[in-house]
Amino acid sequence: MSRIISGERERSHVALAARAARAAGALKALGVGEDDSIALLLRNDFELFEVNMAASLLGAYAVPLNWHFTAEEAGYILRDSGAKALVAHADLLAKVKDAIPSGVKVLAVDTPPDIATAYGVSADQAKAPSGVATWDAFLSDATPHTAPPPASRGSMIYTSGTTGKPKGVRRQPTPPEVQQSMMDQIAEVWGLKAGPDNVVLMNGPMYHSAPAAYGMVSARLGLTIVLQPRFEAEDMLRLIQRHKVSHMHIVPTMFVRLTRLPDEVKRKYDVSSLRFLTHGAAPCAPAVKKAMIEWWGPVINEYYGATETGVVVWHTSEEALKKPGTVGRVVPGGVLRIVDEQGRDVKQGDVGEIFLRAPGLSDFTYNNDDAKRRDVALGDLVTVGDVGYMDADGYLFLCDRKRDMIISGGVNIYPAEIESVLIQMPGVRDCAVFGIPDEEFGEAICAYIQPIGGNAISAGDVRVYLAERLAKYKIPKVVEFTPELPREDSGKIFKRKLRQPYWEKAGRAI
Repeated sequence: MSRIISGERERSHVALAARAARAAGALKALGVGEDDSIALLLRNDFELFEVNMAASLLGAYAVPLNWHFTAEEAGYILRDSGAKALVAHADLLAKVKDAIPSGVKVLAVDTPPDIATAYGVSADQAKAPSGVATWDAFLSDATPHTAPPPASRGSMIYTSGTTGKPKGVRRQPTPPEVQQSMMDQIAEVWGLKAGPDNVVLMNGPMYHSAPAAYGMVSARLGLTIVLQPRFEAEDMLRLIQRHKVSHMHIVPTMFVRLTRLPDEVKRKYDVSSLRFLTHGAAPCAPAVKKAMIEWWGPVINEYYGATETGVVVWHTSEEALKKPGTVGRVVPGGVLRIVDEQGRDVKQGDVGEIFLRAPGLSDFTYNNDDAKRRDVALGDLVTVGDVGYMDADGYLFLCDRKRDMIISGGVNIYPAEIESVLIQMPGVRDCAVFGIPDEEFGEAICAYIQPIGGNAISAGDVRVYLAERLAKYKIPKVVEFTPELPREDSGKIFKRKLRQPYWEKAGRAI
């Protein structure tokens, strides 16, 4: 029987669908309807699937919150999305409760033992706070929603930009037949097919767009899904062997940690069930990719795209070995252009900004910010700020980023957001934040600080200050102090002069 498994717990897809229908009925009774938003502050768990499915039944947007966020960061998204309800694991709810806008219906999910153990959550923290309704109680007396679902809205994923404030990618309603076509295309690129022998392992957090899409497509296909509460390299191998996992979506940081396992650990587990792995979200070093293919066989596939664009470029293990460093070729029906500053197509082999669009993907705007949507458009194509080139065989290579975004461990981090907080720290005159090479995570955050004369600030002081205001993964790994920051003629900080030596030393540009 197809089901979702987490530790020693499991729930069938039939039970998930029944609970989602009751959830939709209960949410509708609260006044949630088409174009409304339901926020999720959940680690990968059964209820995450149920909330997404319930939102779809109502034509509402599911809005996943990054559970690393501070209360202030989560509160901003709750306000901006206009969420009518928030469903959260009990231990995560405690961190954001003071930032939840009035009028938002809060529903707590007891943090289950397997997740609590993985994250060091105590028994008291795992229980719903007194006075807060639980998700199970909310569903218990609800009348199932049975009306045909309206056009799908999907998830509204918040992705930051150079202004430092997250932007919700709000897609237009998608008719059922178009939604099915999109799902079929994504499933094909990711190798997902219905069948009792296809078992998916999920460990990437589903507040990110790609893991969310991968998990929900797998659920809609009725595949058995194994949830790893928290990535740990040897535990992943154990789960692959135990459940005969065939499909996974992972990120290059996981590859790095897997390759660092001792040889005797690698030989201990049978991974022969693996048939189709896919990865994206960050550059993968060719040597790491080669080592993984040699270990697991030619089952590793890579894609390139973004929350805004969908999956547009893809390639196989064989192509990765033939074209080291490529992110692939354009998928059938996808569109990609590489253009210069004037929006003109560059010559083959020349570097330019990449604009792209996946086949059949409905259009979007940024929630409450149409102007920013127009800023990233070239006709009906969209850019996320990457620059690169296409070789003579049609393979795309990324070279750099036009914008300052950092990708660390598959997570997008935006320097402007960190700088806007750091500049307010007492004793800081000015600052520059940028990405530098990191062997494990691809990139790490580096901050250069120009102190106000006579102020003695330490790297530790900086990290403590930022940790009180930003999520942990946004704290710089490297903090440097300088009496002056290099500036362009306009007065703008010349980040390239600060960043370039790190990348030259690493022998790469991305």
